[in-house]
Amino acid sequence: MEDFRLVIITGMSGAGKTQVSRHMEDLGYFCVDNLPPMFIPKFAELCTHSSGSVHKVALVVDTRGREFFDKMIHILDSMDESGMKYEMLFMEASDATIIRRYKESRRRHPMAPNSRISEGIAKERERLARVRARATHIIDTSDMKKSSLKEKIIRWFGNSSESNSMNITVVSFGFKHGMPLDADLMLDVRFLPNPYYIDSMRHKSGAVPEVAEYIWKWPVTKEFVAKLNDLVEFLVPNYIKEGKSQLVIAIGCTGGMHRSVFIANRVYTLLCNKGYRVNIEHRDVFKNEGVEHPQITAVID
Repeated sequence: MEDFRLVIITGMSGAGKTQVSRHMEDLGYFCVDNLPPMFIPKFAELCTHSSGSVHKVALVVDTRGREFFDKMIHILDSMDESGMKYEMLFMEASDATIIRRYKESRRRHPMAPNSRISEGIAKERERLARVRARATHIIDTSDMKKSSLKEKIIRWFGNSSESNSMNITVVSFGFKHGMPLDADLMLDVRFLPNPYYIDSMRHKSGAVPEVAEYIWKWPVTKEFVAKLNDLVEFLVPNYIKEGKSQLVIAIGCTGGMHRSVFIANRVYTLLCNKGYRVNIEHRDVFKNEGVEHPQITAVID
């Protein structure tokens, strides 16, 4: 397959290979941890013959493989000779950083199970020297924030559509049915004029044009939406920059039928127009009896 991408992740123990593997999984890579090097060519060949079901693979290969890892250079040479394309990401960190991480995790270093961590680090650096020289990408995580690591992995191994990789869900709900437990941002819009008290609108949701027009006509609604738009436009790119992968914006009114539905639709439309990946869920609208609720969202300007 021409679009097949193979990334070999290796490097120092405690430098962040596990974290990188998780980010690669989020990018759609099929990840395998602690694969013996001699299996790399055959595994890659199997994936290329998978009828396109597996076209991005990330393999974590490191000194945990013990004597098997010593064949790494030979395997890379044979892959180069056969024309097999691959990228190799080498993860490293300073001795002080690795020692601190091992002390915090209380784990033993694989190269020094019965001696000092510093001895294991020295042995591993020597053993990895030739492999590091073959790396196409090197990341030093000594002073790197987790969000910065994720951003770099997305930039190197993702695609342009994943630069805004945060999944956003806008949820309308009714406070009388309970608040969403997974909400990151929660807004109470019960201060807006309530169509429930108008007989002709009582059983129509905030997505019905008649109801949406009623809610939108009030100055307080327009002022609130303007302030809310500013807040959302400020927060979302900063959440993405910080490395957040999911964001749930919950908007509540009394029954989750009128005002919350209308405002949720406004936020959903705003985010869609900005190019974000966003879903909308009107959680409680059908918990109200005899409700009229169109499947398309109505936004009144």
